[in-house]
Amino acid sequence: MARRPVILIAPRLMPETMRGEERIAPLEAIADCFVDAILAAGGLPLTMSLTTDEDIIDEYVGMADGVAIPGGPDVNPARWGSTMPYDAGLLCEQRDAFEFPLVRRALEADVPLFTTCRGTQLLNVALGGALCTDVPSLGAPEGMAQWRHVGILNGPAHPVEVEEGSRLQCALGGVSVAQVNSAHHCCVSALGEGVRLVARATDGVPEAIEVPEKRFCIGVQWHPEYTWRMLETDFNLWKSFIDACR
Repeated sequence: MARRPVILIAPRLMPETMRGEERIAPLEAIADCFVDAILAAGGLPLTMSLTTDEDIIDEYVGMADGVAIPGGPDVNPARWGSTMPYDAGLLCEQRDAFEFPLVRRALEADVPLFTTCRGTQLLNVALGGALCTDVPSLGAPEGMAQWRHVGILNGPAHPVEVEEGSRLQCALGGVSVAQVNSAHHCCVSALGEGVRLVARATDGVPEAIEVPEKRFCIGVQWHPEYTWRMLETDFNLWKSFIDACR
């Protein structure tokens, strides 16, 4: 059998807890559906360790056939120069400190990169872009209501319109409209250098970006790790990523 491509996954950081009088250390973990999607698509998932040592990050990227960045807490607005007060409880500095250099190294090495939700927002900011931190404030086109964008993971929440001729369209299987789930209150606003907006929800909210000059660099705002079993387009997305990693 052909070797499965190694897919590095940036972990989530779960806060420390208490068990009686004992502190249970924070967990560096990943949702099993994310791992299962990579396995089903033909990849070999490997969860990384959070680190700020850029030599270690370089070693990780050197062994990777692909890198996947999942969702999670908000990207710190200070990362794109915002000075507005922000709820620190929505942030995770440990992940920011790890994922920004990881994404930059992956881009420099042109390793296939696939991001979801927070990962997509971080990708845009890493390339010099900015975010909207309040999706409801965007409203909707005249005569339309804004879709619900928070808290629908295990089934379709709304359609997205996919740009013709984009790599995303090819990765999804050639469709112009796809049904997706949704769980976010931030999204891409000003695009980073070389970033192309390639999908919006039908209420106008940005839903996917890509970096066309790279072999494979796609970021989606939704969570295809939860719906790949039921939505062919989402499974196509995972398979396209793994095919690029080969």
